[in-house]
Parts: sequence; structure tokens; C-alpha cells
Amino acid sequence: MPTEDQIQLVHAYLDGELDPANSLAIKSQIDSDPHLAAELARADSVRKVLRARFPREPVPESFRKRIAPIGQVRHWPRPTWTALAASVMLAVFLSGGTTWMALRGVASDQATAEILDSHVRSLIAAKPIEVDSSDRHAVKPWFNGRIPQAPRVVDLAGAGFPLLGGRIDVISKTPVPTLVYKRRLHVISLVAIPSSNKRTTMPSSRKDAGYNTVLWSDETTNYFATSDLNTEELTTFANLLRAAPGG
Repeated sequence: MPTEDQIQLVHAYLDGELDPANSLAIKSQIDSDPHLAAELARADSVRKVLRARFPREPVPESFRKRIAPIGQVRHWPRPTWTALAASVMLAVFLSGGTTWMALRGVASDQATAEILDSHVRSLIAAKPIEVDSSDRHAVKPWFNGRIPQAPRVVDLAGAGFPLLGGRIDVISKTPVPTLVYKRRLHVISLVAIPSSNKRTTMPSSRKDAGYNTVLWSDETTNYFATSDLNTEELTTFANLLRAAPGG
């Protein structure tokens, strides 16, 4: 039977309160669970009945004029309830691994641009990380159950690139793991996207809006390291990570 959190997510999905990633996750759960599908149908029926019996009253023109300036400010909807439940539901859906297929055809330019946007957003946030730890043995397990494949986590503190923690970003509507490192006062976002290309490439760099991104790949993963750190040191970071054992 569905849990209370699952039912709340169904109602949030019906009301359009979820972001694209969580909306995709709960839609998959609804399609595969007849109990959730029935709950969605019931809630939709109730909403239709309420709208039919209690039609919305027209908004007075005077009120529209008063609130018009407010409408010009763009606000991104963020659900304030059961955030943990949304993460759990998303993890259940992603455990099948099918969502990673969406990234196979993503052009590197598009992916790099979205990764840069995510990096900048993280710098604006109160914290650029969701799991706050310099211990790779604590950071790597945090991704388990949230995404299909935990990233390779390497300790580079001895080389001057300490690990701060990690988070999950959404690139091309697909949740991906992001490790966060530091170099002096510079934050480095390292996105690791699983790949089926089975090819290895040397680090190459790009610059956009004052930020540098170094890209490379191994046989299983495409890496994007983004920071306002200079290209030389960011490339050094990439080479250290490539050469490090384990993870």
C-alpha cells in the first residue's frame, strides 16, 4: 500500500508543484503502481467536482492592477513539504537506471552550459553541498540509493584540493552526482556523468563568463570540473584525479 509520503507526492504531481526531475519520478511510480494510479484518479475526480460546484469568482480588475507589479518578479516554485520523501521517490525511480539514457545524446556544449549554471546556483545558495564531509568514505555512500551509480570519490587534500562534500544536480532533466572540492578560496564542482562510450580522453578546457570548465572521460564516465579557478590549476586537479588510484 502507498505510504503517506507517496500519496502527498501524487497530489503534488497533480497540482504541478514538483520540479521536472521529481515529476518524472512520481509519474513512473504512478504508472507502475495501481494504488498510486487510483489515488491520482480519485484526487483528480474530487478536484473536478469541486471546480464544477464551486466555480472560481472573477478577479476584480482593480485587484489585478494592484498586483501586476508583483507578477513581474519571477519566482521559481519550490515545494516546502516532505523534501526527503521526494528524494526517496526519485531514488526509487532512478534505481532502474533508465534515466541515464537521456544523457547519451546530450551535446557537450549543452551539458557544459547546464553544469555551469548549476555551479553558479550552488555558489549563490547558502551551501554548495548537500552532504557536508571531507571523508570520501562518508560522501560516496551518501549517493547510494539516490542515484543509480555513485561517483568515484578521491581524496586530494594532500595535493591542495580538499574535498568539501557532494550534491545532486539536474542536467538535461537527469539527476547527476556532483562532488565539491576546494582550492584556496575557489570552489570546484566536479560532475560525473556515466557514459557507455568506453573511450578515454585527455583533459580539455573551456571558458565562459569568467568560469573555466575542464572536461575529460574514462571508459565509464564523462567528467566536468567547473570553477573560477585558473585553467592551469583546474587542469592539474583533473590530472591528479585521473591518476589517483581507487575511489
